[in-house]
Amino acid sequence: MDDFCKNLAMTVLTQQKHRVVVLVRPGLLPMELGIVHRLFGQAVSDSGEPLYEVVTCTPGPGVVPTDTDFTVNVAHGPEALENADTVVVPAAEEDYEPQERGRIGPDVERALARVPPGARVASICTGSFVLAAAGLLAGRRATTHWKSCEEFRTLYPEIEVDADVLYTDDRGVLTSAGVASGIDLCLHMIRTDHGAEVANRVARGTVVPPHREGGQAQYIDRPVTPPEQCSTGPAREYALRNLERPLKLDELAGRASMSVRTFNRRFRQEAGLTPMQWLTQQRVDRARRLLERTDLPVDRIAADAGFGTGTALRQHFHTALGVSPRTYRRTFRGAAGGPVT
Repeated sequence: MDDFCKNLAMTVLTQQKHRVVVLVRPGLLPMELGIVHRLFGQAVSDSGEPLYEVVTCTPGPGVVPTDTDFTVNVAHGPEALENADTVVVPAAEEDYEPQERGRIGPDVERALARVPPGARVASICTGSFVLAAAGLLAGRRATTHWKSCEEFRTLYPEIEVDADVLYTDDRGVLTSAGVASGIDLCLHMIRTDHGAEVANRVARGTVVPPHREGGQAQYIDRPVTPPEQCSTGPAREYALRNLERPLKLDELAGRASMSVRTFNRRFRQEAGLTPMQWLTQQRVDRARRLLERTDLPVDRIAADAGFGTGTALRQHFHTALGVSPRTYRRTFRGAAGGPVT
C-alpha cells in the first residue's frame, strides 16, 4: 500500500508539471533549444521538485539538421503539442532568408493546429515570423531580431512591432528579440508562473541577470549615410566634425547652401529624421563609443559629444537606449571600464 501511495503521489505530481513543448524546424539554432531546456529544467519548488516538463518535437521526428556541424535527434512528432501548456518556437536558418507574407510550411501549420486552445505560445528571435504567418500575432504587440524588424513590419502591418524591447507578452502570445533574449523570455515566463524567487534561483544557477535593463536599442550599430550620397552631405560632414559645439539649424542649412525649409525637407527625405533628431542620434553614438573605449567620466563625455552636461547626456542616453551611461559602460566594457561619475 505504501508503494501504491508513493506511485500515486508521483503520478499526481507529474500531472501537475507545466508542460513546455519546443517545436523545432530544420536549420534550428541549438543554443535556442538549449536555453529553453536549461532554464525551465532548473525551475524547482521549495522542496526541490521540478516545476516543468520540457519536451522537444518536430513535424517529422528523427534527425534534424542545425545551423552548425552537428544534428539533433528528436524523438517526438507534432502529437506532443496536443497537451502542451506552453509552446516555444525557436528560430531556424530559413527565417534569415527573404520572407514573404504568410510563408509557413504545411507541416508546421498542421503541427501548430494541434496546440490546445488557451496554451501559451512563444517565439525566440525570428521564430516570430512563424507565429505571424500562422496568424497568432494579429492585433498584438511583438518583437523580433532588430535586423528583421523592418521586414516584419512591412509584411505584417496589423502587428504592432516594437523594435527596442527584449521581449513582449501580449495576452498569452510572447515574442523575444535576438538569441540571448530567449533567456530573458524564459525567465519572464517562469517569474509569471511561479514568482520572482523561483526565477531568481534559475537566473543565479545559469549565471545570468534575472532582469536585463534596456532593450535592443543598445546593441544596434546605426551606420551613418555616406555624405557623398546625399545633398545634405556637406552639412552632415560639418556636423560630425563639430559635434562638441552647439549647432543650430540655420548654420547647418547654410553648409548645404539651402534655405532652412528646403534643408529640413531634404534632410527628412534622406535620413528619415529631422536634422535635430539626427544630430542627437550622432551625439548619442559618439557617447557610446567613448563609453566603450575610454574611462572618461560622464561630464567629459557629455562635453565631447555636445550634450554640455552629464545630466543632459543621461537624459538623452536613457531616452535613446533605455539604459544609463553607467549601465551601458558596464555592459560593453565590464571590469575593464573605469568608474562612471
